[in-house]
Amino acid sequence: MALLQGKTALITGAARGIGKAIALKFAAEGANIAFTDLVIDENGQQTEKEIAALGVKVKGYASNAADFAQTEEVVNQIKADFGSIDILVNNAGITKDGLMLRMTEQQWDAVIAVNLKSAFNFIHACTPIMMRQRGGSIINMSSVVGVHGNAGQCNYSASKAGLIALAKSIAQEMGAKGIRANAIAPGFIETAMTAALPEDIRKEWVQKIPLRRGGTVDDIANTALYLASDLSSYVSGQVIQVDGGMNM
Repeated sequence: MALLQGKTALITGAARGIGKAIALKFAAEGANIAFTDLVIDENGQQTEKEIAALGVKVKGYASNAADFAQTEEVVNQIKADFGSIDILVNNAGITKDGLMLRMTEQQWDAVIAVNLKSAFNFIHACTPIMMRQRGGSIINMSSVVGVHGNAGQCNYSASKAGLIALAKSIAQEMGAKGIRANAIAPGFIETAMTAALPEDIRKEWVQKIPLRRGGTVDDIANTALYLASDLSSYVSGQVIQVDGGMNM
């Protein structure tokens, strides 16, 4: 039997990249998929088609994850459309890098709002549903820089560290209700964003990784599948670094 058969997964920021890979992985294991993005453009429509081809129910929703009221509205709509929300993946995120002394207030606020506040918004809206269902899995997409920090990314690092602490706190608050919360901290993952980096930077990154390669979006999706499914039924409040051993 498929690992997520009959479950409904809500994944934020999933029109492309890691979020899309997680959605496809979950769908292949039988989950119905609701996903959000700021707009559902051609990328979002293509994602819908690819997921639908796997034989599950799917719908993309245009929503600003950083907006509390919009999040409450879209979660209510997803509950009405799908009947349940069993898995929440807080994947929405942006970067606005810069050294701290040169960083603007807008750069700080934007990254904290999209990366961290959005997770609060969706957890706040989804946990009442999960509580009534007496179970659920919440997965926050953090980063290795949320564990170890990174020069030039104080806003991003702080937001990703916050996602880890948020998952641990929710795990403590909601464990008695059968709700688990964990975080994934990806390392250097091969995406369109990292592909645009200069070759010398890419080689420098790879040399720091014991496995001597960047990760793939499937590496992250496989970890998310483990945390979403009953394979991890006794795992909560944890952060799993998926980084090829880069940060031990």
